[in-house]
Amino acid sequence: MTDRPRYAFLGPAGTFTEAALYAMVGDADVEAVPVVDVPAALGAVRSGEADYAVVAIENTVEGGVTATLDTLAEGAPLVILGETVLPVEFELVAQPGVAHGDIQRITAHSHAWAQVRRWAHVTIPQAVFVPASSNASGALAIAAGEPLDGVAVDAALAPPGTAERLGLTLVEAHVADNPHAATRFVRIGRPGDVPAPTGRDKTTLTVHLPTDRSGALLEMLEQFAARGVNLSRIESRPRWDRPGEYSFSIDALGHIAEERIADALAGLRRTCPLVVFLGSYPAVGSGATAIPAGMTDAAFDEARDWVAGLRNGQA
Repeated sequence: MTDRPRYAFLGPAGTFTEAALYAMVGDADVEAVPVVDVPAALGAVRSGEADYAVVAIENTVEGGVTATLDTLAEGAPLVILGETVLPVEFELVAQPGVAHGDIQRITAHSHAWAQVRRWAHVTIPQAVFVPASSNASGALAIAAGEPLDGVAVDAALAPPGTAERLGLTLVEAHVADNPHAATRFVRIGRPGDVPAPTGRDKTTLTVHLPTDRSGALLEMLEQFAARGVNLSRIESRPRWDRPGEYSFSIDALGHIAEERIADALAGLRRTCPLVVFLGSYPAVGSGATAIPAGMTDAAFDEARDWVAGLRNGQA
């Protein structure tokens, strides 16, 4: 038994997710628990097999990571406790003697492949893509001289440092279509005390529209706009129980401890059939969130006191 916090992450060792985990915990003594995919990581937290999970939620090429968004939105409640953003580039690794022209099958995680398609079209046009469960598993298979899920592969795209760590040949470094590509990772836990507001926070929600008709999305968004709440991300996801209808995954800039965010959530609760609170947590970045005039906590308090005075017959 161990008293160290257990962190589930997309394994095996050497993935970007593991790097994100240690970027979040720093020097803290934790037990890193590799799992096969995002649902397994979140399921481990729900079951109590892990205390926390670190998972990718968004990248600058493919947008939201649907496995994370969908698994968070359904099942026993989970909340986001923090985030980090990592720059993402890859290295092309293979067994000694393998060059670009020898590669017939190349492996990577599907999100990694989406970030290097243009490079692959120019550099290894003959290669067929073989999906891997993570950005480390393909390189491990090559290092072991074994097929990947029964398919022989010649090369793998992997995080920087993989070739040196596994004794493979570095065929090419700094592989990326977008040199500014980055992935946002979040730390997930079970509901409890919400992290204290910092002035630069995010609140993540899943919201179902009140009705399937023209203007329904506008009505939902007005709950935020009327209270001066900016949204940094909004994505539609198909509802598993209502084919042809959609829910929305939302990042709002602010903290549930703020009156304007709490009031927006109350408005959503009154008007939407389902609102799932997925946490308020410190956002990456140093700039404080701008709050419009009339939307500060003091402004809400003054307005509430004014209404109370009217109810008590005060002019």
